[in-house]
Amino acid sequence: MTSETVIIDTAARASLWLQPHRIVLILIALGLVASAAFFMRWDWLPQYWEMGLTGIWRALWILAVTCTLGFMIAVPVGLAQAAGSIWVAAPAKVFCTIIRGTPLLLQLWLLYYGLGSLFPQYPWIRESWMWPYLRQAWPYGVLALTLSFAGYEGEVMRGAFAGVPKGQLEAARAFGMSRWKIFRRIWLPQAFYRALPTLTGETVLQLKSTPLVATISVIDIFAVSSKVRQDTYLTYEPLLLLALIYMAITGILVFAFSRIEARIPVKIG
Repeated sequence: MTSETVIIDTAARASLWLQPHRIVLILIALGLVASAAFFMRWDWLPQYWEMGLTGIWRALWILAVTCTLGFMIAVPVGLAQAAGSIWVAAPAKVFCTIIRGTPLLLQLWLLYYGLGSLFPQYPWIRESWMWPYLRQAWPYGVLALTLSFAGYEGEVMRGAFAGVPKGQLEAARAFGMSRWKIFRRIWLPQAFYRALPTLTGETVLQLKSTPLVATISVIDIFAVSSKVRQDTYLTYEPLLLLALIYMAITGILVFAFSRIEARIPVKIG
């Protein structure tokens, strides 16, 4: 790329930001930021910033762990529905139907208040190495969010696996490739590429679902915001800051997934 092309490309990008409607939106955003800075109370921030950082970190690791484990479950669930026998496809379909057909809050409470209340009744559980974890709330939140992500993404992966052209799989068999190699090198990569745009949206929705863990006493960033409101009787300031934090995390997620999509060398379809 020549220097003249770079200059022209830079000028074209700059002209996009100089369009009238963009200038108006930027001025409105700056006005809102200035109004929030000068007309709202932010003297409570030094007292709660450490708790807030802990809450952000907890929300992020819950998001990362549940999305990773959920996707690992979604792959076999989607594959079972797309290519499995009735004996494996039916349970996978039932799992996705139950997860997608019931509210996440109900699933979370059933695990925490239902299953969690049964464990203390068994002495062998209370005396085992699992009890220090089972007596806490976060394992149930992680489990509920993981199963929820797996249920929704499992249905996405079913369509992605079914959308891979069968001719490519037949050609791979003709070359003598094993089933595992076909799955690892052809079927799964192409299914992942097809599911990637939807995976981006599901990850963002998963981020927006993490505040539900606050209902079972897990202290994430949403719970910190609620504590600030209870302690200071301020409503708008902590909620506006919470919205800004979630918008920033969402922007980072969307940007990261867009970079992954841009690195895909071959257009699928």
